[in-house]
Formats: sequence, C-alpha cells, structure tokens
Amino acid sequence: MPSAKLVCWNLNGIRAVEKKGFLDIFRGFQCDALCLQETKAEPSQLSEALLNPPGYSSHWAWADKKGYSGTAIYSGLKPIKVQRGLGIPELDNEGRFLWAEYEDFHLFSIYFPNSQEELRRIDHRLAFGDAVLAFLKKNCGDKMRILCGDFNVAHQPIDLARPKENQENPGYSLAERRWFDKLLAEGYVDSFRLFNQSPGQYSWWSNRAGSRERNVGWRIDYFVVSTEHQSRLKSAGILPGVLGSDHCPITLEIETAQTTRV
Repeated sequence: MPSAKLVCWNLNGIRAVEKKGFLDIFRGFQCDALCLQETKAEPSQLSEALLNPPGYSSHWAWADKKGYSGTAIYSGLKPIKVQRGLGIPELDNEGRFLWAEYEDFHLFSIYFPNSQEELRRIDHRLAFGDAVLAFLKKNCGDKMRILCGDFNVAHQPIDLARPKENQENPGYSLAERRWFDKLLAEGYVDSFRLFNQSPGQYSWWSNRAGSRERNVGWRIDYFVVSTEHQSRLKSAGILPGVLGSDHCPITLEIETAQTTRV
C-alpha cells in the first residue's frame, strides 16, 4: 500500500515564521499534509505564497481575537471535505479545531487550550477535550482517525525533563493527564511511543535562556491514532533541529490507499 507523510507543527505565529524561512522548511518536509497550530492569523492577513503554495490546498480556522490561536492544514492529498470547528460556538471562537476527511482516514489539526497559571482555565480545557471525544464518536465511523497538534499536556514523566518540579503545573496537572488517559482508553494510541521509548525526546522548550540548548523540554505535541488502525503506522518522529518556533515539528508516516492529489 502507498504511504503518506504527515507533519505537525505549532508555529507560534505563521507570519513571524514566514520571515524565518517557513516556505523553504515546508518544501523540505516533502510531506503529503502539514498541520499547523497557533497560526495567529486569518487568511486575509496572509501572503499569496502562504495561501497557495504549489501542490497544496490550504485550509484555515482562526480566532475571533486577532493574532491569537488558530489552526491550519496544507493538504497535498485531495480531501473529501474540510470542516472548521466542533459546531459549539463557545468552543469554536478560538479557531482550535480543523477536520479534513480523506478516502481512508480522518485528519484533525487541533490546538488544545492551555489550562494557564494556577489552572484557572482547566475547566475550559477539559470541556474542549471532551467535546473533541464526542465529535470523534459522532462523525468518524470506522475510518482511521489521526489527531495531531499541540495537546498542551505532557502525558507521562518521560515526556518532560523535570516532572517532579512540575507536579500540578499547567500542562502536567493530574486532571490533564487523566484526560489523556481517557483519550487512549477510548481507542487511541500515542504513535511516537510505539516507535520510541527513549527519554529526552521533546517538542517544546520554554523561552527561558538556554532551555532548548540544554534540552529542558516537554513533549506536548502528538500524533494520536485510532488503535484499530495502528498496523498502518510506518514511523513517527520528532524534528528538534528545525527552528523558527518554540515548538519543533513532529512526523507520522502511514499506509494509505489515497492517491488523489489536489
């Protein structure tokens, strides 16, 4: 069966990363789809080069608030349909959810809310997560489901450099980690951990001086895949050498029958 390469990246602002060579980096991925989070822009604010790169269609979800949040999918494969949002106004006003359906899989670019200092937004973060689970059950049937994005949680101690120091901090609270447990229990697998059990593998580093250089990081970006389709996974990886954001890209290669391109 043919394969498809998927890449996911929280850009922390696509217009800022465009100035750092985003389009060259994108071309270098040679991927079939690129999912983005924290784009911080709506289409009317973007250059023609960002909107229409050769060989890809681009799809966008953006926040009501200017310069905040947002998700995108660049697709080299032709989707059957693309939907922006969960259909819940109070959860859709930050542009955090984008769904593309293909011939034999569903692909979701999702930017989960940060629970914020003192966990003041934890209820919203968990409500958003539960709404995503309900959406999957209602809309996806038996077709392969691929959720990717910035989940804003390190699931296990191996997924961050300093777990003891971060107990109950945003992104490592028990409530957030239990939600991730619930996601996996509903029939999903953390694709990276199928292929790599080594510590020190992170996708986000604080902007504090030296954090990235010393690899004091967190793995909070994931490709999560429906368990019954995990045999179609060929590889999963992290690309810490790709700069431009405080996150780095992550990758997934899958078997797919899809051959129709845009």
